[in-house]
Amino acid sequence: MASINNKALFSAATKAMDYVSEVDDRTVAPSESAVRNLDIFEEDLPETGKDEVQTIDLLDRIGSPATMASTGGRYFGFVVGGTHPAALAANWLSSAWDQNAGLTATSPVSAAIEKVCERWITEILPVAKGSAVGFVTGVTMANFSALAAARSAILAKLEWDVETRGLTGAPQIKVVVGAEAHASLFKALRLLGMGTDHIIRVPGDENGCMRKDLLPVVNANTIVCLQAGNVNTGGMDDGRLVLEAKKYGAWVHIDGAFGLWTSASSSHRHLTTGYEYADSWATDGHKWLNVPYDSGVVICRRRDHLRKAMSVEGSYLDQPEERVPYKHTPELSRRARAIDIWATLRTLGKHGMDDLITRTCGFARQFAQHLSQAGFEILNEVTTNQVLVSFGSDSETLAVTRAIQADGTCWAGTTVWRGRVALRISVSSWKTTDNDVTKSIQAIIKCARMVSRKAA
Repeated sequence: MASINNKALFSAATKAMDYVSEVDDRTVAPSESAVRNLDIFEEDLPETGKDEVQTIDLLDRIGSPATMASTGGRYFGFVVGGTHPAALAANWLSSAWDQNAGLTATSPVSAAIEKVCERWITEILPVAKGSAVGFVTGVTMANFSALAAARSAILAKLEWDVETRGLTGAPQIKVVVGAEAHASLFKALRLLGMGTDHIIRVPGDENGCMRKDLLPVVNANTIVCLQAGNVNTGGMDDGRLVLEAKKYGAWVHIDGAFGLWTSASSSHRHLTTGYEYADSWATDGHKWLNVPYDSGVVICRRRDHLRKAMSVEGSYLDQPEERVPYKHTPELSRRARAIDIWATLRTLGKHGMDDLITRTCGFARQFAQHLSQAGFEILNEVTTNQVLVSFGSDSETLAVTRAIQADGTCWAGTTVWRGRVALRISVSSWKTTDNDVTKSIQAIIKCARMVSRKAA
């Protein structure tokens, strides 16, 4: 009988703790030599298995130096959060449990924690109390699940059961989105067979938020998709749009990959006023909540709508519980994602969540203020945690960004906003400190002036 090699587990735990404790002492991006060393993994599948401890040693020796230090305090790319220690520790333990979270029968502990998380999430986020919550891989699948529920509910009112009849010959559903809607929303619509050609796109304001005065005529056969947190500017769609669309019976969905969490901040909660009247919401746990990948959350006002869209049939799957986990997500078998979320929310509490969101938004304003004072152009209104910076021409901004990434003090990427290339700074990590921000600002200014001197 095979036995567990505890030496491998101890080795992995020790190396993981070393990595976490030392991550802020290294450059944020891996060195060129560390990336080149990844070729060592290109080996033939061995005829005879290798020692577990040796395998973990190789993974750490070659893999760890080639990671992006995104769990550190000076990574500001792609709206990527770090990993809170409580979430990481819970993730380790739940991975050791190796639970299938699809059924209460396969994991009583996961099912119980999902129920608790459902209650906590609907308390801290700007959603309808008593809503149903499903734990998915990320906001793409959260949008998919919510829009599947919307499609099912709208067509059911038109006496069309999409789950059995499909979409061939089905009544047309109108979809309204903002001009700055995220790509994940369009992917979800394609996966649902609803396509993107007939989508109505509403122009946005200077910060990319949907203009309320340009909302088209909607009705009960319409899905209106709002955005909480523009991926470039951090702008939040006005909650009054929810009430306007609901007045005519439309289904309102809010794509809030990171911005939905602003409701946890006492100083930013007003940005989500009115969101609670929507019908569905989508967000990520692995962004501003700082839990490990992959973690997303779908929320639906009416449980029966989500269950109808997500359920599968099978006599062996019948369970007597009121909340059956697999009836809330596309997956049947899946990892126990809610445990990571539970550990973070329980450890931080309401005050800790308030501090996390408020503090990171404050850091974003700090970046904008100091870089503006240094003579660089801030392209967005900094309302949440996103900052867009131009260092002159597009080529100059690209050159400065390359210099920043090569310097290694911090890391941020580029985007294109209103036709201009910009450095996009996203402050999302619980680990970011005042010192991290100060060091990063100094490094950015140093790199920008170095590029300017070379150009001259």
